[in-house]
Formats: sequence, C-alpha cells, structure tokens
Amino acid sequence: MTKKLKLIRPALWLSCFILLGALPLPVAAQGEPNTNRPAIYDESADGAQQIADALIIAKKDGKNVLLQFGANWCVWCHRLHTLCATNPDIAKVLRKNFVVVLIDVNQKHNAATDAKYGHPIRFGLPVLVVLDANGQLLTTEDSGKLEEGDHHSPEKVLAFLKAWTPKK
Repeated sequence: MTKKLKLIRPALWLSCFILLGALPLPVAAQGEPNTNRPAIYDESADGAQQIADALIIAKKDGKNVLLQFGANWCVWCHRLHTLCATNPDIAKVLRKNFVVVLIDVNQKHNAATDAKYGHPIRFGLPVLVVLDANGQLLTTEDSGKLEEGDHHSPEKVLAFLKAWTPKK
C-alpha cells in the first residue's frame, strides 16, 4: 500500500464518523428514547374547528375551554396528559369545569390557531390556554411553571385549574 493511501483511509473513516454524528438520532426531549407512545393529538384535526365545537359545549354547560397545545412526540405533553387523566382530583376539576381540547402543533400544524391566541407555543410545549365560554382569552400558561423535577406537580396543576374555573 502506498503512503498516500495509508493517509487517505483514516481520513475517510474520520469523515464517515463525523457525518454519522451529524445525523439526527431517534431521541425524544430530554434525551429520553423515542418510545411508541399512543397518539394523544389528532394530527389531522383543524384546531379552529375543535375550538368552535368546544365553545358550543362550554356555553351550554357553563364551562371554560382549556386548550393544550402540543405534539405527539413531546414527552412533557404526554406527562401532562397522563397526570390529568390519572389524578382523580385533577380529572374531577377538569370534567366539572372545562372542555379540554388538545391542539396539535407538530410541524406548524394549526399555525393560524397558534397565531390567533398570541403564539403561545413560543413558551414551548405543552402550553395551556384558557378561554371563557364566549371564546375570550383568559390566560396563557407556560406548563414549565407547573413542573417539579421530572414531572408536573399535581398541586400546581390543580391550583392553576382552580384559579381559572368559571365563577358560577
């Protein structure tokens, strides 16, 4: 083997490793492996129509509308969704006082809906928006403020929901 080839081979291997290192790996947020979580967001749903449908129910039942902007790949979206579904106190407050709408914002899906409510996804995902039964924006909450370590604090989530429960 010539001296020139001996120098080129290591350079080629090094180039391959550099290129492979630049490829995206199948890893979710916070370095967690991308598992096959069930889809909680309808990636084909029109967010504006989802909200319009929710407002009809909210007005009839005297509830507020809770929008959760997120995406199926978002581990924190799944954590918040699971907490809301499994914590009996949170689930009760949600059922009694809110119509919950999960708005998919993966790859700029529902960008017009995001814009209509002041681009809440700028805070990160998930983000919560509360509307009254007439569709008036009441608050936007960065869900990071509801976190505690590697999970959402049930106490903080419950306090947030109670603060935005409609006055009856």
